[in-house]
Amino acid sequence: MFCLQQIIRVQSPDGVKRITATKRETAATFLKKVAKEFGFQNNGFSVYINRNKTGEITASSNKSLNLLKIKHGDLLFLFPSSLAGPSSEMETSAPPGFKVFGAPNVVEDEIDQYLSKQDGKIYRSRDPQLCRHGPLGKCVHCVPLEPFDEDYLNHLEPPVKHMSFHAYIRKLTGGADKGKFVALENISCKIKSGCEGHLPWPNGICTKCQPSAITLNRQKYRHVDNIMFENHTVADRFLDFWRKTGNQHFGYLYGRYTEHKDIPLGIRAEVAAIYEPPQIGTQNSLELLEDPKAEVVDEIAAKLGLRKVGWIFTDLVSEDTRKGTVRYSRNKDTYFLSSEECITAGDFQNKHPNMCRLSPDGHFGSKFVTAVATGGPDNQVHFEGYQVSNQCMALVRDECLLPCKDAPELGYAKESSSEQYVPDVFYKDVDKFGNEITQLARPLPVEYLIIDITTTFPKDPVYTFSISQNPFPIENRDVLGETQDFHSLATYLSQNTSSVFLDTISDFHLLLFLVTNEVMPLQDSISLLLEAVRTRNEELAQTWKRSEQWATIEQLCSTVGVQLPGLHEYGAVGGSTHTATAAMWACQHCTFMNQPGTGHCEMCSLPRT
Repeated sequence: MFCLQQIIRVQSPDGVKRITATKRETAATFLKKVAKEFGFQNNGFSVYINRNKTGEITASSNKSLNLLKIKHGDLLFLFPSSLAGPSSEMETSAPPGFKVFGAPNVVEDEIDQYLSKQDGKIYRSRDPQLCRHGPLGKCVHCVPLEPFDEDYLNHLEPPVKHMSFHAYIRKLTGGADKGKFVALENISCKIKSGCEGHLPWPNGICTKCQPSAITLNRQKYRHVDNIMFENHTVADRFLDFWRKTGNQHFGYLYGRYTEHKDIPLGIRAEVAAIYEPPQIGTQNSLELLEDPKAEVVDEIAAKLGLRKVGWIFTDLVSEDTRKGTVRYSRNKDTYFLSSEECITAGDFQNKHPNMCRLSPDGHFGSKFVTAVATGGPDNQVHFEGYQVSNQCMALVRDECLLPCKDAPELGYAKESSSEQYVPDVFYKDVDKFGNEITQLARPLPVEYLIIDITTTFPKDPVYTFSISQNPFPIENRDVLGETQDFHSLATYLSQNTSSVFLDTISDFHLLLFLVTNEVMPLQDSISLLLEAVRTRNEELAQTWKRSEQWATIEQLCSTVGVQLPGLHEYGAVGGSTHTATAAMWACQHCTFMNQPGTGHCEMCSLPRT
C-alpha cells in the first residue's frame, strides 16, 4: 500500500507556493509544512479553504486532508496572524490583497465598512442559447462580471456613466499587482511648505514645491449613486415656502447612507428630514445667515440616527399659475449648475469629507450631495441631484476658482499673484474641425466639474417621522407668519389626539423646538425621547411622557388659552400643581408668566387683554 502524493497550492500576500502532501496526511503535519515553506512560526498564520476567510484549517492530528476534502490542485489561502480572522482591521478597510498606504486609524462610515466586505460581482445565469456547457460550468457568456464592468453599466436602463466609488476601488486593486502601487491622494493646488533651497513665493519657486498643472477630466466614479426622499411629504413641505411666497429657499438634508442595490456596490443617500436654517430669499437669490443652532441640530440628528447628507435649494419660476406649471430653465442649452452653485457645493463637500483609510490624509472625496428643485421638460417641479468632482473640491478648497458674473455656466481659474501661486488649469475640447485641443480654463465650462446623481421617491413610502394632517410649523419661517412657540405647540397637540404618544411626538421640527426653545430648552433631558423615536419604542416614549419636563411643557401650553385633551392624565406631578399653574396667564406682549387674578402684566404693565 502506498499513498499518491498530491500538490496543494497555498496563496499568501507574498505569492503562491506549492506544498507536497498525501491524502492521509493530517492537518497538523500539513500546516507544519506550510509554516516551514513560508517561514512562519506555527501560530503566526491561518489557512482557509475560501478566500473570504471561511473554512479555517485547524492543526488537528485526527483529521486528514482527505477528510477535509482537500484534493490535488486545490488552492488554499494563507493570512498572517495580523490579517487573519473576521475582526481583522484590514478586512474592514480594504478588499483582500490591497496594500494600505493610507491612515489605518481612520474610522470609516458604516456603509463603507459594509461594502468593503461584499463580493460585489455581477452574477449571471446560464444563457440557454449561447452557453454550451453543463449546469455547473461557466463560460464567457455567464461568468460573473466585475462591479466596474463598463459594458454592463452602459447597458443598464438608464445607462450609468459613473461607477460607484467602491467599484472604482476594486478596479484599482484588480490585476496582477493587486493595487500594490496605488494610493488615493488628494489634489493640492498650494505650494509645498518646507522648501529651503530658495526664497519663498513670489521671489522663488522650484519643481519640488510647485504644484502640478491640472487637466480637468470627467470623473469616472461617484461617491453617492442615488438620492432618495423617504416620502413626498418631506419634499412638499419644503416646496410650500416657494408656493406661498414665490421666493427661493434653502435647506439641509438629514438622513442616512445605505446600500443602493441597483448599481454594483452603490451608495444611496436617504433623506428623512429637511432643516431650514436662517436665510434671506428673493425670487432670484439666496443669502444664508449665521445659524446659532447648527451644532445642536447636528447633535439631535445624530441621536436620532441621522446625519447631514446634503443640501437642497429651489430654482423655480412660475410660468402659468392657472395650470400650475414652472419654467424649464436648466438644460443642456443653458446650465445644470451655475459656477456659484458649483463653488458652494465644493465648499460643502470640503466641510464634509469622506473618511477613507486608503488615503494618506485619512479622507478622500465626499458623500455630501446637492439637490435642486427646478422645472423639468414637462414644466413640472423636478428634483435633480449632483456632486462636484474631487478636482473641483481641490480648486475650491485652495481658492483657485471664481464665478463669472455675466455667464453662470462658466467659471474662471484665478491667475497667480504675489500673494498666491495658482497652477495652470486646462480642459480638453473639440474644435470646429473635430480635433481635440487643450484649452486654458479662463473661462471654464462648469460641466467638467459636475457629476449627476439620480433622485428618486420610493414606490412604498418610508416614514422615519410621523406624518400629520396638521404638522408642527417648520423653523425659521417667520416671514410666513408660521412661528414656533408654545401657542403653536399647544395647537399641534390639541389637533393631534392620537392615543399613541410616539406618533404625536415623532416630528423632526417639533423635537428641534423642544431642544432649542428659549423658555424651557430640554437639551439635557430629551435623550430618552430621542432614543424612543429612533427605535420606534412606544414604551420608552411613555416613560418620558411621565417625566416632570413634559408636565411642565403641558402647563406652559395650557397658559396660552388652548386646552389640551387629557391634560390630567399627563405628567408625574400632582393635580393641585396642575390647577395652580393652569391659573397663571402669559402676557401677550412680553410672554411673562403672571399670577392669577391680575389684570396687568407685572413685567411690562400692559393690560391682559
